[in-house]
Amino acid sequence: MTSRFTELTVDCHDPERLAAFWCEVLDFEVIDRSEGKVEIGSWVPTVEEVRARQMPPTLLFVQVPEGKAVKNRLHLDVSPIDGSTEDEVTRLLGLGATRTDVGQGPDRDWVVMADPEGNRNWVVMADPEGNEFDVLRTLAPQH
Repeated sequence: MTSRFTELTVDCHDPERLAAFWCEVLDFEVIDRSEGKVEIGSWVPTVEEVRARQMPPTLLFVQVPEGKAVKNRLHLDVSPIDGSTEDEVTRLLGLGATRTDVGQGPDRDWVVMADPEGNRNWVVMADPEGNEFDVLRTLAPQH
């Protein structure tokens, strides 16, 4: 007996706005919506596909009355695939993201810690409702 990771749920005030932001960030599409809920993904899940193999999870935005109070204990990491990390940060700022401080200090854009490959930098940002996420090193081909 086993389970599959099928979706990540994000509590928010405005599911439509946050879903639109993350669709732009991830090149996802809205795959379902109902009163106070919007689900986005890179594919439309079917029971058969989910049972057959692990598929990429969807993001589900659910309207709640309370606001965000503290730093997230779970966050998304995104990696640019066709440009530099700096270019992606600029693009995300244009979409409504902000730079945020989660302890690295307000004067440092980059968090300095080593990943397994020895790369040491990523940028901590927040979506339009303040949920933190990281922009990691680029995965774009290096010329």
